[in-house]
Amino acid sequence: MRTFSPTTDDITRAWHVVDAEGLVLGRLASEVARVLRGKHKPIFAPHLDTGDHVIVVNAAKVVLTAGKADKKLVYRHSGYPGGLRAERTSDLLARRPEEVVRRAVRGMLPKGPLGRSMLRKLKVHAGPSHPHAAQRPVVLELASARRQSADAADGKG
Repeated sequence: MRTFSPTTDDITRAWHVVDAEGLVLGRLASEVARVLRGKHKPIFAPHLDTGDHVIVVNAAKVVLTAGKADKKLVYRHSGYPGGLRAERTSDLLARRPEEVVRRAVRGMLPKGPLGRSMLRKLKVHAGPSHPHAAQRPVVLELASARRQSADAADGKG
């Protein structure tokens, strides 16, 4: 018996939509990264991009727990000496909510060319609408993330 290694002909890519309203950012990002990598498929191979496309809507309504929105800093560098800029996550969430979700997912993907190709399949939108209706995306329900955000809102988490 030989080990199965998927080829590009074996890979079929589906489209999924995730509604981020009320979801905890880290739990959302880990599930989205899992689908982008293709770990939900039986043909998963760590050296290939076997994942699906993911559309995240309502990114502006994502939740950060334990006051991380005000405590956590987001860094970027211009490339010049002294060019390091820091910004609170709450400010970035108000200004560019798509970037907060994209950065969280990016941190959970492999580093290098493989991770960059996976990240290209992620489409994030701040509002409830998206221009990808022609791809006929399927709703991806994240029950564990939604339950955790409900418990955090109730004060149980």
